[in-house]
Amino acid sequence: MDTRPGDDLIDRIRTHPGDDAVVGPAANDLLDELYAGYPVENLGRLIHSNDAASVKTGAWLLSELGERAAPLMTEIPALLGHPLLYVRFFAVEVVLTNAADGPVIARTLNLSQDPEPAVRWKVLRFLAAATTDQLAAGVPHLPAGHIRTLTEWLIHQETEQANPREIIERLDADDLTTRLFAAAAAARLSGKDPALLERAADTETEEIRSFALERLRSSR
Repeated sequence: MDTRPGDDLIDRIRTHPGDDAVVGPAANDLLDELYAGYPVENLGRLIHSNDAASVKTGAWLLSELGERAAPLMTEIPALLGHPLLYVRFFAVEVVLTNAADGPVIARTLNLSQDPEPAVRWKVLRFLAAATTDQLAAGVPHLPAGHIRTLTEWLIHQETEQANPREIIERLDADDLTTRLFAAAAAARLSGKDPALLERAADTETEEIRSFALERLRSSR
């Protein structure tokens, strides 16, 4: 029986010979097949694999598909809680580019306290780019506490009059999560007050500094 090119590529990725592991030629070819109409649902063979490289590749492919990843949104909660930081990192991107429901957004917001700086950096990008409706959808699914309070504060910066001095004070807070949300507020308001993002770029926290510098470069 003839197989579709996408099926062959998935088999090749699962055996990951040589440089085809994670993001190699086979993964890029499979991405082309997915954009050409190969069913996204077939990526379940990768993300449910016992092989770490295959799961990483599946997560990366989903992050590259934008709204085309929608058929596998039911898989995202598990990927957000995956033990591999690489998988969590790209799962956050999938949430940003799709109409995720409130519980999934809440799980994403909770990753602002992830132990891995790379994942926190990705969540910071989510906090800066998500719509207020997306953020608001997650609030009811967060327990009363620090992250819920910070999310409500972040929404308030756009729905009410922002307080630049308060944002700067929070950028200097002892608590890392508070600083992340403050950096997101600085980015969201940078069109009106770029000095806030410049202040974020001066922080000693690497994920905040690199994020702010990237945003400043892209705005020039």
